[in-house]
This record gives sequence, structure tokens and C-alpha cells, in this order.
Amino acid sequence: MKLLLATRNRHKVAEMRRLLDSGWDVIPLDDVPGVPVVEENGGTFEENARLKARAAAAVFRTWTLAEDSGLEVEALGGEPGVRSARYCGPDATDRERIRYLLDRLVAVPLERRRARFRCVACVIDPAGDEHVFEGACEGHIAPHARGSAGFGYDPVFIPDGHSRTFGELGPVVKDGISHRSRAMDQVAAFLKARAGGAAPGS
Repeated sequence: MKLLLATRNRHKVAEMRRLLDSGWDVIPLDDVPGVPVVEENGGTFEENARLKARAAAAVFRTWTLAEDSGLEVEALGGEPGVRSARYCGPDATDRERIRYLLDRLVAVPLERRRARFRCVACVIDPAGDEHVFEGACEGHIAPHARGSAGFGYDPVFIPDGHSRTFGELGPVVKDGISHRSRAMDQVAAFLKARAGGAAPGS
């Protein structure tokens, strides 16, 4: 059965396809026409996830999944939060965002660099009902970027219980503990439970 994935981020598409692994035909927005670009102006991850899911579901009226995620650093009052992808400007690269983050934390000792990745996913079923799931991964920010795996802030995030960053740990380890994997585990279980009652081809 088809599941429209409301993102054009190729890194997220690849990761979420691995994480769902539920027998659904996952279709990213780049493969379908007609879905407008959504301004992610919500004040929370949940609001942004709902905005993106609703925009895609309004066009195709099929099973739709959207998520919003980001990094929250306690010493920065929760920044970058919902602005994680737009930190230090909408056109900044991952490298530039990481540099900006580390510059803001330069005087903050390691023990005060607590942070978490959060992911909120919204699934809209063919009837238009919305279902929300959330996952988080606790950790802290490294003094400098390490590793080339992953994307976004992965090279500076060290999850609890590990000494290496997501950028060093790689996808196999990350997929078992990340914020997105914890949210997608819930989504996959929900889809599996609902699949039996969905109309053929929906």
C-alpha cells in the first residue's frame, strides 16, 4: 500500500525508508507533482508536522506521513529547536550551522552541553484523521565536529551511553537509538495495525 512521505529532504527519505520497513510503498514528494511548498511557521515540531502532512494529504487524500525534528540545546534555551534547519539563515549549509552552534557554545563546559534530538511525526489516514507520534534522543554537544556519516547536526551530537557522535557511529547504530527511529517505530506499529483495515490500493 502507498504511503506519501511529505518531505523533499533526500537524507530523511533514505533514513525513514530504512526505519519504517513496514511493507508500504513509501513515496516522497519529489516523485509526485502538485504539493505546494509549506512554510514551516509553526511554533512547535508538532505544529510543523501537522502543517506538512495536511498540505500533502489535501492533494492526494491517501495515507500521508510528515515529521518535523530538530536539536534542542539546554544551554541555549532550547535553540535551535524548530529553527534547526534554518539556524544562522535559510541558505546556510550543515557545516555553517554546526560552526554557528559551536561558536555559541565556545564558553560552555562539556557538562553543561546537554541536548536532545526530538522528532514529531503526523500520520493522516484516508479519512482525514490525524495521529501524532514523538521520539527523543538525549545526549550532549561535542567540542568539535567529528565523523562524516549522517546529516545535519549528527557530527556534534553524542548520544547518552556513547563516546562517539552520530557522525562517527553511522546509520546502523543511529537507527537503533535516534529520535527519528523511536518515532518511526511507533508509526510503523500503527501502520501495521491499521493496514488490515485499509481499503485495497489506498
